[in-house]
Amino acid sequence: MKKIVLGIMAMATVVTLTSCRQLDVVGKTSASSFKQILDAVPSQVAADESENGWSLTAPDGSAKFIWSKDFNKSPIYDVMLEVDLKPFTNAGADVNKLPGGMVKDNKIVVGTSLGNESLSYDGEVTPIKSYEKIVEMKRDSVKYHAALDHFGVDLENGNMFEWAKDMGHNDKDIVFVLNPKVFIDAGVDPNKVEGWVFAKVETMDAKGKPIKVDKLLKPFNIK
Repeated sequence: MKKIVLGIMAMATVVTLTSCRQLDVVGKTSASSFKQILDAVPSQVAADESENGWSLTAPDGSAKFIWSKDFNKSPIYDVMLEVDLKPFTNAGADVNKLPGGMVKDNKIVVGTSLGNESLSYDGEVTPIKSYEKIVEMKRDSVKYHAALDHFGVDLENGNMFEWAKDMGHNDKDIVFVLNPKVFIDAGVDPNKVEGWVFAKVETMDAKGKPIKVDKLLKPFNIK
C-alpha cells in the first residue's frame, strides 16, 4: 500500500511539474512573439509619458495598446486600450450612457490595474522588459486564444489586446478586442462602427468548454 501511495504521489508531482513547465513555455513564448511584433513596427512603438508606460499604435493610428513601466506609478490602468471615439458616436453612441471615465479627450479608454507593486529592472527599461514583468508577476493576465493562435493581455470585462503567436502563419498579427455590450447599451449599432468588425468569436468558458461570444474586433496584418 505504501508503495502504491508513493507511486501516486510521484505521478501527481510529475503532472504538476509538467503543468508548470507548460505554463512557463506559454509565458516565454508570448514574450518572444510580442517582441517580434514590436520589432516589426518600431516606428509604432513609443514611450507614453502620460501613462508612465509604452504604447503600440495601430497602423492607421486609430487605436493604441498601452502597458505600464511600473504598476505603482500608473495614473489610470496598468494595461489598457485607447481607441478613437468618433466611429462609436457615428454609430449611435450616447456618451452620457457610457460608464464614467471611459471617454477621455475624444478617446475610449478601457483597461485594468494589475497591482500596486513597484517594478525594478536590470539595466535599461525597454518595452519588452516591461511586458516580461507582466508575464513574470501577473501571469494569469496573459491568455492564449487557440482558435486564432494568438496570445493576449486580458483587460477585463471582455476586452483584450491580442497578437499572433507566429506572424508568418497568421493574417491577423494584432487585434484590438472590445466587448460590444457596453456600447450597444449606449445606443451603438455594432454593425455600423467604422473600422471595427462585429463578430462571433470562439473562446472558452470558466469550465474550459468552447463557446462563442460577441466581440468588436480591429485586426491588422503588419508584415
